[in-house]
Amino acid sequence: MESDPTDSPAQGQGTGTAPGSVPVSLPVSPPVSPPAAGHLATVVEKGSFSTASCGCGWSAPARRSRDKARKDAAQHTAQQAEDQAG
Repeated sequence: MESDPTDSPAQGQGTGTAPGSVPVSLPVSPPVSPPAAGHLATVVEKGSFSTASCGCGWSAPARRSRDKARKDAAQHTAQQAEDQAG
């Protein structure tokens, strides 16, 4: 029997949680490869804010713009790679 696409819940529905109630990790764009040793910055979305942070303890201010948070993370990773290179 074929699956009817109208039988599946709409995107974001049927999960039992309100949108934005669980932190979501977003990819850093543009990807920086390879990351500096010990510096893997990630972006976490919580509600209407996104925050970039790194395993080294660095974190950027919370942003309403996901793109700005991703740029913060990419800039940190690039700066650390540059510092280690010379």
